[in-house]
Formats: sequence, C-alpha cells, structure tokens
Amino acid sequence: MQLEVVFDLDFSLCCGQVFRWRRIAGWWYGVVGDKVIKIRQCGSELEFWGASDRFVRQYFRLNDNLTEINKCIAKDSYIQAALKRFEGLRIVRQVPWECLASFICATYKSIAAIELMLRKISEKYGEKRVIDGLDFYTFPSAQKLAGASENGLRECGLGYRAKYLQATARKIVDDKIDLEALKALPYLDARKKLFEFSGVGLKVADCVLLFSLEKPEAFPVDVWVKRVILNHYADQLPAELVTKMKSHDSLTNGEYQKIGGFARIYFGRYAGYAQEYLYHYERTQH
Repeated sequence: MQLEVVFDLDFSLCCGQVFRWRRIAGWWYGVVGDKVIKIRQCGSELEFWGASDRFVRQYFRLNDNLTEINKCIAKDSYIQAALKRFEGLRIVRQVPWECLASFICATYKSIAAIELMLRKISEKYGEKRVIDGLDFYTFPSAQKLAGASENGLRECGLGYRAKYLQATARKIVDDKIDLEALKALPYLDARKKLFEFSGVGLKVADCVLLFSLEKPEAFPVDVWVKRVILNHYADQLPAELVTKMKSHDSLTNGEYQKIGGFARIYFGRYAGYAQEYLYHYERTQH
C-alpha cells in the first residue's frame, strides 16, 4: 500500500498503547480479533499480509487527519517537540473487549509484565494460529473468560486482577453488553458505563475510551503524564492543586479529573492524541 498520509508504524506500535505486537526479522506480527497480521514499513510503502487494505487503514487510523490534529494540539514548545520527535505516531483502533481486558490487567504493571500476562492468557484460553512457523494465539472472548476459573487466570500472572477480569467477562456475557454500542454515547456517559465493570477506574476507562471507543478527548493520566503536567504545565493549574499533587506519588480521583478537565480545555477535542505524544516523549527521555 502506498501511503498518502504521514504515518510511522514503529512509533505507533512502540508507544505503549498496544501489547500484542512483536517485531521479528524486520516485520511486525500482531493478532487483531481472529486475524494474524504481518506488516512492515519501507518509507512511504506499507507491506502487509493477513488483512485487507481497508482493515489496515481502519486499524491504524490512516484516515485521521493527523496534520489537522497536530495543529489543534501544538499549543506550546514542549508538545511541539514531542510531535516533531514522533511524527507519524497514530492512535491504533483496538478491539473494545481486548482493550478493556488488557487495561484491567495493566493496572500497576510495566509494559513487559502486561505483555507477558496477555500472552499467557491467550496461550491458555485463545486459539492457536501458525504463521511463518511461529505460534500466535487469538485473544479469548468474554464468553471464554467468563467460564475460566479465578485460579486459572491467576496462573497467567494476573494476581488480584484475576477476579476483576473474570467478573467483567461474566457481566458482559450475563447482561449481554455490546461494548461497540458505547461508541455512540458522549464521552462522560460512555465512561460512566465502563465504571460498572470490575477493575475499571478513571485511568482504565480513559484508556479504553481513547484506544477503542472513538473518544479522542479521553486523557489517560499515569505517573509519566502526571510528571509531564507538573514539569511543563504547572503554571496552567491552580497553585494549590500543584502543591497537593507534588506531595504524593499517586493521584486522587479529584486530581485525576482536574488534570483531564484541564487537558480537554487546553488541547481541545484531540486531547487523547496530545496525551499519547506527551507520554511517549516523556518516557523516552529517561
């Protein structure tokens, strides 16, 4: 596929938004739904196997007007540096169920640990696919995990998250919940619905909203984003809030919501894109 827009495959798959892609011999291999996809970028050319042009455009959001988005969020020199450094980074459009399950598992874990957990879950409960002599596994459905035992999930390294993932899977199955339907709701309404699931707080909800439910204003805040805000945007926030946030490592729900509210006003409707550039830029400076 000849690219007619700015896109960087490596940046988009290495920035902490997805956990089930592996780079092997110059190719990226990933499992999306029931597809195993193999893809690489050579300049303005994308070569891929296992998916259609339409699917690749949709998954990597190649129809997002990145030039316009960058104009909207390039409010200051720090984010301008991030946009320049990671030009072509795009938010990936993930499968909502896998995205929700992944970020329930991701709480207080490193990216490497999250990748390992998800790989073990998929190997244990998913379906095997063999491509180029390599084994891959689909991510198990909510139905499959609803029937899994908590101990079985714990054996995948989930720890206390096992009961959250099991309960969420069961709720989706028992209540016949269609996560795709949340795309049609306004941001705050969709977020409220996500709070009904076990293991879903503000950050997990915002990750799911941004990466899979078409809510580009969602602004997930973790330790890196908190650091960005305190180091580069403190002058935009009330002094009392900044002092409070500096006094402890974690974030209260109130502090989290104030940061998100600031970001949506300051960066506008693409605050989520700003978050991903700022997060990846800050993380790679250390």
